[in-house]
Amino acid sequence: MKWITERDALIAQTMAFVQSVTGKRDDLHPPEIPMATVAASVQIVPANTVVDTEPLQAAPPQSLPLPPPRVASHDVRTEMQARIANFRKHQERFEREREEYCAATLTKLRAAIRDPSSRPPADK
Repeated sequence: MKWITERDALIAQTMAFVQSVTGKRDDLHPPEIPMATVAASVQIVPANTVVDTEPLQAAPPQSLPLPPPRVASHDVRTEMQARIANFRKHQERFEREREEYCAATLTKLRAAIRDPSSRPPADK
C-alpha cells in the first residue's frame, strides 16, 4: 500500500505546484493532506536525477489573452443565411440526381420488358 501514499503525495505536490504557478486554489478537489506538510516532507524524483534543494520560484501570473470581439448580429445573420442557402442547393442537387437516376433506371427496365429478345430463356 506504499504506492498509494506515494501517489497521493505526488498528487498533492502537483496541486501545490499548480497553485503556486497559477495563484488559484482548487475548490472543487480539496487535498486530503495539507499542502505544507506534504511539500516539506515528501520529495519524489525519478532515479538518476540530480535533486536541486532550492525551492521553486513562483512565476508572476500572466494575463490571459482577450477574447476576440463579438461580431455584429447582422454579420452572423448573413453568414447563417448563406450557409442555409448552400445547404438547400446541396439538397436540391441530391434530389435532382436521385430523380434522374430513377428515371434512367425505369427507362432501362421498360425497354427490357418491351424487347423480348434480350430476355434470358425461360426454363421449363
